[in-house]
Amino acid sequence: MKTKFLVLTFFALSFSTALFAQDEIDVQQKYTAHNKGKFFVMWGGNRETFTDSDVHFRGTDYNFTVHNMSAHDKPKGWHVDYINPARMTIPQTNLRLGYFFSDHYSVTIGVDHMKYVMTQNQIASVSGTVNLPIDAAGSVHNGVYNNTPIPFEDGTFLKFEHTDGLNYVHTEISRFDDISRWFGLPNIDKVQINLTEGVGVGVLYPKTNTTLLGKDRNDAFHVSGFGTSLKAGLNVTFFKHFYVQGEVKGGYINMQDIRTTASSDDKASQDFFFFQKIIAFGGIFRI
Repeated sequence: MKTKFLVLTFFALSFSTALFAQDEIDVQQKYTAHNKGKFFVMWGGNRETFTDSDVHFRGTDYNFTVHNMSAHDKPKGWHVDYINPARMTIPQTNLRLGYFFSDHYSVTIGVDHMKYVMTQNQIASVSGTVNLPIDAAGSVHNGVYNNTPIPFEDGTFLKFEHTDGLNYVHTEISRFDDISRWFGLPNIDKVQINLTEGVGVGVLYPKTNTTLLGKDRNDAFHVSGFGTSLKAGLNVTFFKHFYVQGEVKGGYINMQDIRTTASSDDKASQDFFFFQKIIAFGGIFRI
């Protein structure tokens, strides 16, 4: 009987010691040491640049291309609208929701709300034809164009914007690597620094504001094409759950079905490259 008691006591002590040792390991384990299973959300703003683009406009009474159209973004600057729920769509913004399916890789869904504005004070070459009814407002531009230089300053021929906006709705796969040790930061639960890179693909869902040959504009969101992108950035996480992230992002956009006027017969198409600089804030957590 005494022997049995000693054996049971030994196993009980061994089990308690193992549990205590595991508790010690859990206490020492940093929250930021592993990402798998964490969710995150990110909100921020951006500046954009775009390459020149050939834009093809087609309809019942016209078919022409504006060659090498230049465009720019429409920045809001540092403004309260970024955090005002009633006006969040006015600035150029980035929204991202993500999940880490491993310690180093995450999958996200997001919207890059960019703004694309045709540079109005430009002279661009136009090729094609315009043959509107003589009583139409835009008939003053009737004619045959063969790489003809056209000034667009007065806006009667064309104004062209994706300002509500050039919405890139996409999914991304991204990699994260902790580089805190490069900066002598061993206590990564207080401040952690990560490098991140990713690749994305998605659709373009703009609301295009076009004044074309005096016609009534279209004012509806419309799936217009697709996009792809690559990004790289630096993520700084504070106190386990909060972070600021800076990124540069480049990509290609191809839109072959842009709505331009109230008539469904009127369409435009274009493709171009874009480049974004992004500053965003976010939170990371487990549910």
